Amino acid sequence: MESVKFVLKNNIRQYGMLIALVVIMAFFQVTTNGILLVPMNVTNLVLQNAYVFILAIGMTLTILAGGNIDLSVGSLVAFIGAISGALIVTGKMNVGLGIVLSLLVGLLVGIWQGAWIAYMRIPAFIVTLAGMLTFRGLTIYMLQGLTLGPYPNSFQAISSGFVPDFLAVPGVALNMTAVIAGIVVCVLFVISSTRRRIVRRKNDYENQSFMFFFFRMVGVSAVIMLIAFWLAAYKGLPIIFIIIAVLVLAYSFYTTRTVPGRHVYAVGGNEKAAKLSGINTNRVLFAGYVNIGVLAAVAGIAFTSRLNAASPVAGQNFELDAIAACFIGGASAYGGVGTIIGSIIGALVMGVLNNGMSIMGAGTDIQQIVKGLVLLAAVAFDVSSKKRA
Repeated sequence: MESVKFVLKNNIRQYGMLIALVVIMAFFQVTTNGILLVPMNVTNLVLQNAYVFILAIGMTLTILAGGNIDLSVGSLVAFIGAISGALIVTGKMNVGLGIVLSLLVGLLVGIWQGAWIAYMRIPAFIVTLAGMLTFRGLTIYMLQGLTLGPYPNSFQAISSGFVPDFLAVPGVALNMTAVIAGIVVCVLFVISSTRRRIVRRKNDYENQSFMFFFFRMVGVSAVIMLIAFWLAAYKGLPIIFIIIAVLVLAYSFYTTRTVPGRHVYAVGGNEKAAKLSGINTNRVLFAGYVNIGVLAAVAGIAFTSRLNAASPVAGQNFELDAIAACFIGGASAYGGVGTIIGSIIGALVMGVLNNGMSIMGAGTDIQQIVKGLVLLAAVAFDVSSKKRA
């Protein structure tokens, strides 16, 4: 019992939003007469919100490093779309080369903004606000206010394609590749968690009770398999889902298992103390903005692929969706607190709210009001939690 209380107390934001996500999904499942969790709609939920997941991962690192946000990512998504359109649609460039060059532009943008913020010490709000205006203007200039498309099928497949069912079984309607993938992920999760528990015990670190550990394994594995069966019941594993899963795993490992990742938390917790302890705080800040520049480019390619066009109005308010996902998912407005998984949960909350209210026929005005109140409640909870601590 003490272990359960300890875990809940130290992870209240993340567990709280996970419970809130389940409640929200249950509510819309009832109010939409079961439409929300139809396999096709679950897949569409992933496809429609892919850009939020990707941007939230990048935004998490900048927020962790001191509560800084990047206001330019929405405009950068549109700008990358315009770049890819100029290269692939107008210039007839090879799709792979066009994507690489588009990602390189995102990298250069990240270097540009990161240098101003980390080394010139111009506030991130000002630099990224300038970027938001600049990249939106460049997008409109490049596209001349027009929509550019269509893209080749191979480019469209990034956000609308599915992994072929290599393990198809005659007479079985489910996509067996998705089912087997879910089983493999469950096995790897159990092995990894068990090894971590054994290591903690050997080093005399505090561990969860076995009962809590067991139910956690069962619960997470059940969720993984449920997602796998949802996807398998429609068309299988979307390509963009694989990309997002790889990013989540890679960045979760980076932030929790590597020294540079721990430096991000240290800088966000207390930059002066981190600097005195030998951490190159400028480099940490710089790397965060370089990283989000690249991920914004990835989101730009994903969104443009789904839209099948480069649009001058693409990416509007995307930065707000990403910021909201991070804060709702447990990131602190002061920096130093938050997780990649938490931000993904926050993005899912936003996505389910959008999708559920759309199915119910709620207008964009109501949707904006609800999302605004949810964001305010999440940040207010963070502030009150810090006061109690």
